[in-house]
Amino acid sequence: MSSPTFDEPTLYILTGPTGVGKTAYTIELAQRWQVPIISADSRQFYREMRIGTAFPTEEELAAAQHFFVGMLSIHDYYNIYMYEQDVLKLLGELFRKYPVVIMTGGSPQYLDAVCHGVDALPDPDPNTRQFVINLYNNNGAEALYAQLKLLDPEYAAVVNPHDSKRMMRALEVSLQMGKPYSEQLHKKQVQRDFRIEKYYLNRPREVLFDRINRRVDKMMADGLLEEARTLLPYRHLNALNTVGYRELFDYFDGKCPLEQAVADIKTHTRRYAKRQLTWFKREYEELVVSS
Repeated sequence: MSSPTFDEPTLYILTGPTGVGKTAYTIELAQRWQVPIISADSRQFYREMRIGTAFPTEEELAAAQHFFVGMLSIHDYYNIYMYEQDVLKLLGELFRKYPVVIMTGGSPQYLDAVCHGVDALPDPDPNTRQFVINLYNNNGAEALYAQLKLLDPEYAAVVNPHDSKRMMRALEVSLQMGKPYSEQLHKKQVQRDFRIEKYYLNRPREVLFDRINRRVDKMMADGLLEEARTLLPYRHLNALNTVGYRELFDYFDGKCPLEQAVADIKTHTRRYAKRQLTWFKREYEELVVSS
């Protein structure tokens, strides 16, 4: 890709499904344009979760200036609204020095927050919150997902059906506001004072899935099992309710053999990649990676 001329401040978003090769591609682009990278990978915000989130290596971090990588602990509270505000503040500073800033990562809701804005949603009333908590405690994540499909099918189509914390929040807002959570996220169309270009990387489906499978094998070889074991005492934290750790926690609990846990990581990662692609195809231009 040749170096374009940007005649106004531009946020160049280069996203794509997990395992497609965003990190290497984005670093190459950042080096060519001599510009920084903002991460929109919500799992890579947490410094303790390196192997299981394909955290950029020290060499990769040194190859281009990165923001929002490893800036939080798993014990820190953070949300999409806070991310939107932090990114907008940072962009205001960066655009004084750079004509373009690259944003990469595969967390669709975080990308949407920067592009479209997100309202500061109110906390639900205690009765609503208790209803949702009881639903989860009595019937599990499956009941949350079933209820979410009824109240907000758009959000249900992209949320991880095992991510109980996000589903509970979506249900709380939907029930209290009487409107789908996804509508609350985008009920105001904001106008940014910078240009946004949006692209997503893609590969042939069989190639992408093979890359995902091989990446999981490499994570295991690099010590993912040991990393997950050190994080086991904190499994109740929302940051750890994610693919790669949840399956290994099941192994530690004796619910399945290690081989099954690894196979489940691959399966769940492939499913997540398909959900990401469904989201990106709505408004991003596809860039097919040939190598």
